[in-house]
Amino acid sequence: MSTKAPRTHVRFAIPSSLGNEVGGRAQQLQAHLTAALGRETEVVQPATYEQLARELLSGKVDAAWAPPFVCARIEAMGVRVLVRGVRDGASAYRAALLTRKDSNLTLDTLKGTTAAWSDRDSVGGFLLPMAFLRDRGLDPMKTFAQQDFLGNYRNALEAVLEGKADVTSVFAPAAKAGTTATTGLAQMWPEKENSFRVLGFTEEAPNDGVAVSMGAGSATVTELEKMLLSMHSTPEGAAVLKDCFHADKFELAPRMGYRALYRVALASL
Repeated sequence: MSTKAPRTHVRFAIPSSLGNEVGGRAQQLQAHLTAALGRETEVVQPATYEQLARELLSGKVDAAWAPPFVCARIEAMGVRVLVRGVRDGASAYRAALLTRKDSNLTLDTLKGTTAAWSDRDSVGGFLLPMAFLRDRGLDPMKTFAQQDFLGNYRNALEAVLEGKADVTSVFAPAAKAGTTATTGLAQMWPEKENSFRVLGFTEEAPNDGVAVSMGAGSATVTELEKMLLSMHSTPEGAAVLKDCFHADKFELAPRMGYRALYRVALASL
């Protein structure tokens, strides 16, 4: 009986929310990981969050940059979240519910509108805004005439600008002095930042994290942890953090640190 030869290179997955234009950043990340780990590294982008989780659970990838709710799900199944991103000194973020700047929509006049979301498992692109609306007595199933899932933030934003949808949601920095009205548009689509208007900001959730497959060898996990935690200390690493992870640095993720997201998920059902 033949046995499958163990994989000698590292496979690292990135989420679909980074969009179709991620090719150049994936190459940048792949080159950096290969150099930093001293081993051939392949960066892949599963089509959906669900597929990303499946590939991590099955061991098809050794590690993945995973959205928070994916981290919560796989963490409950025994997968370890190794590190999480830090942005502007915060290890949490929130979401901003957006409409076009020239729209007259308010939270009180959403009835009958169309929403464009990135993915059903996206915290910033779906789950947080769902909980936000329900907290205000708005049942999304009754409020929106239609809800579309378009795969990533950019597609959803384009749908709103093109008039195919009225509302969408993007990630936003944690609330603190100087950033209370800031959204992720400055990073995702800076040239269109002024084309949208914020309808409201949600509560906060833990930042995305890097999870490691249960099948990844201990040496690989140790190498990844050391490399990720020190990435911000070099100009090349800092550029990768900014371009590929929208983060300033990584910090160790507390065990079961994404447990609180189950409340958000339940509120979104």
